Formats: sequence, C-alpha cells, structure tokens
Amino acid sequence: MPSHSEEAAHEAMHLEGSNKKIALLIAVLALFLAFSETLGKSAQTNAISLNVEASNLWAFFQAKTIRMTVLRTAAEETEIDLPAADSALRAAKQKRIEDWKKTAARYDTEPETQEGRKELAERAKHAEEKRETAMAKYHHFEIASAAFQIAIVLASATVITGIMALAWLAGGLGVLGLVFMAIGLLAPHAVHLF
Repeated sequence: MPSHSEEAAHEAMHLEGSNKKIALLIAVLALFLAFSETLGKSAQTNAISLNVEASNLWAFFQAKTIRMTVLRTAAEETEIDLPAADSALRAAKQKRIEDWKKTAARYDTEPETQEGRKELAERAKHAEEKRETAMAKYHHFEIASAAFQIAIVLASATVITGIMALAWLAGGLGVLGLVFMAIGLLAPHAVHLF
C-alpha cells in the first residue's frame, strides 16, 4: 500500500500535468483571440472606410443631380423665351440650350469617367454591399473574440478550482470561437445575428 506522502506526490504530479495542459489550452485560446481581435478590427476599419466612400459617392450623385436639374430648368426656361428673340439672339440661345442639354445628359451618364449619376449610384451601391460584408465579418469576429475570452476565464478558473468540467467548457467555447472566425472569414452572410 502506498504511503500518504507517495499519494500526495502522485496527486501533485497529476495536478501539475493537468495544469500544464490547461496552460497550453489558455495559450492556444489567447492566440486565437489575438487573430480574432485583429481580423475584427480590420473588418471594422474596412467597414468605416467603405461607409465614407459610399457617403461620398452619394453626395457626388446628389451634386450631379442638382447640377443636371439646374441645367435642364435653364434650358426649358430659355426655350420658352426663344420665339420672342430676334434671329441673332435666337441662334445664340439655341446654341446655349443645346450645350446645356448635352452637359445635363453627361451628368446623367458618363461611362468613360464613371462619374455620371448612373455610374455613381452603381459605385455607391457596390461600396454599400462591401460595407455590409465587412460589418458582417466584424460581428462574427466579435462573437468569436467573446467566446475566446470567456473560454480563457473558464480555463483559468480550472487551474484555481481543479474542476475539469470548466476546462471542457472552455474547450467547447474555443471551438465555437473558431466556428465564428471561420464564418467571418469564409461566409459572413451565412449566419445573421445582428
């Protein structure tokens, strides 16, 4: 029969081995937490940049709309006055009306520069779609980070309390965090939580 001191030594070695495994679990969880936080911050920054880009494009769209409306209104008003003008003035007004209509048409669509209203609206919608994807990624990375943080706390509590169920729960949360990281990376629109 083993003595009390032998049993204590065996238990201390077992506890030390368990603590090393828990420490390794904590280190791995912290590594994945760092990845998740970095990816989340990157996605958040990207979403903010894309939001600014979309806002700028919509503002440019609005400015083009206002300019186009002003030119069309001026052309229509000048057309009303056209019959009353003498022939020299009529020709000058007609030239001006044609120029305004061409410019208004260019404001509406300008494929070569991508700065017509139609092209600006398309670009703004594309930026909004990219922003929504970045935000979806960000939310998934945030959930992953929360899972990793809670897992680290539970694993740390295992070292203090010796309750191995906390370590298993920490491992499960770590796996859940990995799942949300994978969703954020590969399919950010697959799961809608927010």
